[in-house]
Amino acid sequence: MDLVIVFFTALAAIGVFLIAAGTIGREAHRLDAFSPRVVYEFAEAMEFVAERLPESTQARLTQDELHQLLLAHMQWLRARGLQPDRIMELRQEITDVVVVDETTAAAFLLGEAEKIGVTVLDDVDVVQVVDAHLEYFAAIGAVGPQTSL
Repeated sequence: MDLVIVFFTALAAIGVFLIAAGTIGREAHRLDAFSPRVVYEFAEAMEFVAERLPESTQARLTQDELHQLLLAHMQWLRARGLQPDRIMELRQEITDVVVVDETTAAAFLLGEAEKIGVTVLDDVDVVQVVDAHLEYFAAIGAVGPQTSL
């Protein structure tokens, strides 16, 4: 009689383990198909970028100007399809290759700075802002693989 109880207890334990392993495996596979959630927080980005700017750039750009440049950069990224319009779980189906080039972004921001009323005393300031902003994206995990183009 004790042998029967031990047998069914072991059988139940094995059954529970198999069900749990199957469920965990299925969920892990499902979650692997979704992009990781990356949260861009503007205040955090502002602080991150401001801390990484050289002192000379910090002296020439005000917080408001930095704010406007970062907003313009985000609008530029969105226009290229790199900022989703709503938050949801998306399957990782990369069909279009989008390359973000620091030079192109800096050139855009130099032109945009004049439109939005930001006085850029030295072009290198905009380059420094773009580099630090892209560094923030890398820090939060929002950057894909680099290309050799």
